[in-house]
Amino acid sequence: MTTARQNRPVVLLRPVPGTSPIHELWAGTKLIVVLGFSALLAFYPDWVPIALVAILIAVAVRLARIPRGVVPSVPKWLWFLLLLGAVTATLGGGTPVLHLGSYDIALGGLLKFVRITVVSVVLLGLGMLVSWTTNVADVAPAVVRLGRPLRFLRIPVDDWAVALALSLRAFPMLLDEFRLLYAARRLRPRPVLTSRRARRRRWAIEMVDLMAAGITVALRRADEMGDAITARGGTGQISAAPSGPRRADWVVLAISATVCAVSVVLQVTVLANVGI
Repeated sequence: MTTARQNRPVVLLRPVPGTSPIHELWAGTKLIVVLGFSALLAFYPDWVPIALVAILIAVAVRLARIPRGVVPSVPKWLWFLLLLGAVTATLGGGTPVLHLGSYDIALGGLLKFVRITVVSVVLLGLGMLVSWTTNVADVAPAVVRLGRPLRFLRIPVDDWAVALALSLRAFPMLLDEFRLLYAARRLRPRPVLTSRRARRRRWAIEMVDLMAAGITVALRRADEMGDAITARGGTGQISAAPSGPRRADWVVLAISATVCAVSVVLQVTVLANVGI
C-alpha cells in the first residue's frame, strides 16, 4: 500500500525552534546583509557573484541547523512554468551556439533565463533564511536603530517600524485564518447545479461569502491585537527594546562586505577581460 506524499506548505515569519550562531545575530545585521546581497545581484547578476552568495547562504543554513522539513514543496505547475519559460527563452537565440551536425542551437536566451532563475532562487533562499532565524519582535527595534540618521530629516522612523512590526505579526495569523476558512469551505456540501449560469452564480456567492468572512476575521484579529498592545504599554513599546550589534555581527558584516567587494572586483576586472 502506497501513501501519497504530502506537500509541505510555505512557513515564513516563524523562526525555527532552537538556537545557533545565526539565530543569535542582531536582526539589523541580517537586514543589512539582505540589502547588500540584493543590491549586488541586482547590479551584477553574473555567475561569480551568484556562486559566492550561494556558498555563503549554504554555510549559514548549515550553521543555523535548518531542518529539511521546513523547506516548502515545489508545486507541479511551477515546474511547468519554468519549463515553458526555458523553451520560450531558447527561441530568443543568442550566443553561445551549440552545433549538432547540420543544426545550430543558440543557447544565449536559455542561459540568461537560467541565470535569472538562479538569482531568484538565491534571493528567495536568503529571505527564507532570515525568516527562519529571526524573531519578528526583534525587527522593529532594529529598523529604529538603522533608521536613526533619518530622524534629522523628520522622517517618522518609529511609526514605520511599528507598522512593519504589526504587519509581520499579523501576516502569519491571517494566513492561518484564511487556510482555515478555505478548509471549512471545502467541507461544505456542494449543491448539484445543472446549468452553467447557476454554477457561475454559486461561485460568485461563495467568493463574496469568503471575502466577507476574511474581512471579519481580520477585524477581529486587529481588535485582539490592539487590546494586547494597549495592555503592554502602547505601540511605543514595540520599537523601544534595546537593540544593537555585537562582535559576531561585525564579523558577519565584514565577511559579507568582503564577498561583495571580491565579486565586484572579479566581475569588473578579471572576468570582464576574458568575456565572462
